Amino acid sequence: MMDNNLEIYNSEIDNFTTTTLEELDAFRLKYLGKKGILIDLFNKIKDIPPENRKDFGKDINILKSKVLEKVEALKNTISQNQCTHTPSLDVSRTANFIKLGARHPISVVTNHICDIFKKIGFSIAEGPDIEDDWHNFESLNFAAEHPARDMQDTFFIDKNILLRTHTSPVQVRVMEKHQPPIRIICPGRVFRNEVITARSHCIFHQIELLYVDENVSFADMRQTLDYFIKETFGSERKTRLRPSYFPFTEPSAEMDISCDICNGKGCNICKHTGWVEILGCGMIDPNVLTNVGIDPNKYSGFAAGIGIERLTQQLYKTKDIRLFFENDIRFIQQFESI
Repeated sequence: MMDNNLEIYNSEIDNFTTTTLEELDAFRLKYLGKKGILIDLFNKIKDIPPENRKDFGKDINILKSKVLEKVEALKNTISQNQCTHTPSLDVSRTANFIKLGARHPISVVTNHICDIFKKIGFSIAEGPDIEDDWHNFESLNFAAEHPARDMQDTFFIDKNILLRTHTSPVQVRVMEKHQPPIRIICPGRVFRNEVITARSHCIFHQIELLYVDENVSFADMRQTLDYFIKETFGSERKTRLRPSYFPFTEPSAEMDISCDICNGKGCNICKHTGWVEILGCGMIDPNVLTNVGIDPNKYSGFAAGIGIERLTQQLYKTKDIRLFFENDIRFIQQFESI
């Protein structure tokens, strides 16, 4: 009875033919699937008399080889036929539309700010993300044991090398090589060991603003920053300067703008104050000018550090800063028209 089944299976394999991959796959599963004929035959070996098991196992393996050869042969035939019937390329047809991406909102805002300051004579300067202690701290009036170093939780690579905590080292590098007048903006990433929340991140972006020349005053700084705010947010946006402290500027201030996300009513982004800090600024401390070889008795200047993420949140009413770093395609696609 078992021999008769093998003959039937061999005959079916020999006579099987098809022109579709679907039928071929069904044939393959019938014999080679987990519940297929061959598995069933192998399971029945234990019921065969011991003296016949070797021959029966040999016949099953021959059957398996025939199935594999049949499947491979028909698969090649079907594939060749499909290639033969594929229509030739019509070169006169319009090419498929390739969907273009969009610039990241952080890049859009950074470029926009750079364009604003280039209109009034500022040029762009860049520096390394990995800095040494001199350029990131000491040259900017952070003494070795200065408590202000605790204001910036730093990622140290070793004792003297670190990920820059602000873009201010770029202005130091420029002032070391060039004498005034200097008028530059320094865009770039900065890194601080901070807790990631809806309004802060361990990676963010700044644009450093530096102007050094003879007779530069606090009024010049205020006028420049007012111009920047009006060009970015419009003439109706409210601003305020608050006294602050930075080791490298004196006097120092922070600039706030009215929160556009809540219209000044209070939200988690503005800490329910109605105001959002967007930059720190001040007149360059004479010690910093001395450290880079510029005469503080002849020259003065101002500097400002603008937070790009805070500006971008206000411009696009984004309530969570983490969205800028997660690369969620659903978020990025909202900026395709930019």
